[in-house]
Amino acid sequence: MTRLLSVVALALGVAALLPAQQPQYGPAYEEEPFGKVPEIAVEKEVKGKTAKVVLRPKADVTAYTLVNKAGMRVKILTLGGIVAEIHAPDKDGKLADVALGFDSIDGYVAGHPYFGCITGRVANRVGNAAFKLDGKEYKLAANNGKHSLHGGTNGFDKMLWRPEAGVGTTGPWLKLFYVSKDGEEGYPGNLSTTVTYTLTNANELRIDYSATTDKPTPVNLTNHTYFNLAGHASGDVLGHELQLAADRYTPGDASLLPTGKIEPVKGTPFDFTTAAKIGDRIKEAKGDPVGYDLNYVHGEKRVDVPKLVATVTEPKSGRVLEVFTTEPGIQLYTGNFLDGKTKGKGGAAYNQYGAFCLEAQFFPDSPNKSEFPSIVLKPGEEYRQTTVYKFGVKK
Repeated sequence: MTRLLSVVALALGVAALLPAQQPQYGPAYEEEPFGKVPEIAVEKEVKGKTAKVVLRPKADVTAYTLVNKAGMRVKILTLGGIVAEIHAPDKDGKLADVALGFDSIDGYVAGHPYFGCITGRVANRVGNAAFKLDGKEYKLAANNGKHSLHGGTNGFDKMLWRPEAGVGTTGPWLKLFYVSKDGEEGYPGNLSTTVTYTLTNANELRIDYSATTDKPTPVNLTNHTYFNLAGHASGDVLGHELQLAADRYTPGDASLLPTGKIEPVKGTPFDFTTAAKIGDRIKEAKGDPVGYDLNYVHGEKRVDVPKLVATVTEPKSGRVLEVFTTEPGIQLYTGNFLDGKTKGKGGAAYNQYGAFCLEAQFFPDSPNKSEFPSIVLKPGEEYRQTTVYKFGVKK
């Protein structure tokens, strides 16, 4: 049974007395069942014997819908911390869901291209599915050709997170907890992770990450929401205008693994230092399939206060998305691998270029690139990062 906070019930009770343009809800959240996920288990050698190790127990998934004073709504699942819906206003105040995803648990369980999820323990690619740390080599799952992608076969996106929800001075929040055990997906150390989503009354989806470990381990967390500011089922995003506060990028090889170089974007089709439509030079970006899928560099290290690194505008609806982050890099991905076979909410076919992702992060393959900033977290330290997706309108 859906459980609503009393403040929601009170707001609903007086909704009929309010003008039509007023939001129906005050700052609150809704909690409801979303479906059941099957158990994830692996066979592992334990003291010379084969044992079954359960990574994710069979359990129910809960959906939390955060609702702010302006009426903006964001639905988040305890499975993978998935942002399943984002209902943001256009220039006329009309709400539309601007995040790709599914109506039920079935689509997420069947497999999907990381819609809306937390990716980790190491987001993006780790070359040849291996890295060395303190003289020891660690083997990872090769789930992207010969590389490891977004934490491996059973990364954070497939795990059940323990929830805690509430309402603060800035808006409703959902805090998610997960402990990644030593050796999970090949990574060393028990990693205790907390991710807090806050939907502020300024129409910001703020994501605060923190983690601690009992052994040195690489950590690089991000969120993988697919955005289409015209609406999740409205076609391609080639007409969206993008500006990035990044004058450098990390070029990659044919498998999208960085070469280790950091080069200027000037004179390349990757230059968005001045606002341009995503589709203006997308064919020049090349790739297989063609499109943008690369890490931009706007800093050398993590900063304490999130800074503006990206602005995206959808001309027809007037919706504007600003991305602020403490991280030194951000991955631009334009849904190149979407092919229409994935049927999303309302049966919508998600075709190529049907969305864009802006994933705040440290640089891909950092564990194998000494020239990149280190992502190794050590005992006694705390991993912290903040990324803010701020929604607005341009009249």
